[in-house]
Amino acid sequence: MNLFKAIVPAVVSLASVSFAAGATTVPQFDAAVATARTAGSPGGTAVTRDELRGALDFFLFDDSVVDAVERAHLSSVLANSSWRIGINASALKYATDFAELNDGNIAAPLNVYGVSQTPLELFGAAGAMTNAAWIQEGFIPNGQGVTNQDTLQNAYAMAFQANASTFKPINNRELLERLSGNVDFGTPSKDEIDGAMATIVQISRNSNRLYIASWHTPGRFQPGDLGGYVIAAVSTDRRFVRFVEIRTWSE
Repeated sequence: MNLFKAIVPAVVSLASVSFAAGATTVPQFDAAVATARTAGSPGGTAVTRDELRGALDFFLFDDSVVDAVERAHLSSVLANSSWRIGINASALKYATDFAELNDGNIAAPLNVYGVSQTPLELFGAAGAMTNAAWIQEGFIPNGQGVTNQDTLQNAYAMAFQANASTFKPINNRELLERLSGNVDFGTPSKDEIDGAMATIVQISRNSNRLYIASWHTPGRFQPGDLGGYVIAAVSTDRRFVRFVEIRTWSE
């Protein structure tokens, strides 16, 4: 069998699927942004962070991946000064971070390992969150790429033995809101929240690169399902990542 003849149709088929997905999701994205610009939308004629996040989610609804057609369109509108008019600063930051995270490059080798300090030592307070947290971190060797969506997905799955949803950008306000929610078997104390916030922002302070995903595993080190959310804080050069996983439920 001619291997070239076997491979080419498969490549063409994958490209066709990608184009078809983009052909559907790009108009949906544009329509959502247009709706967000109307006076009757939640943000009025200004496009808010929540509205643009919702529009960008159309790129993920079909296959959980931002494909080449979708990336090209997003890059085009972000470079268009006329399009950016009316997009508020926080929304524009979200879109820029979203584009950077989903750059389409292959995953870089992110070597993740457990930190030397316990969550209690890092957070500086005992409680429900301390008991529900697992912290690991690592770096990408110099010259071997930078952190993106595939890097986070692969590194998290290998290090934590769990499956994560698509990582999405968050800011410090959204991080604080998430950390303030209930965790498995309790509610975190204010001191725990402050400690967790400091532990995470220590890495992202200068880069403002924070990402969140939900996670789930059908048993890890014990019977029963577990789940929650994980924060990835990324350094300025996109080579160092600290994962802070919080368990919010168990069965």
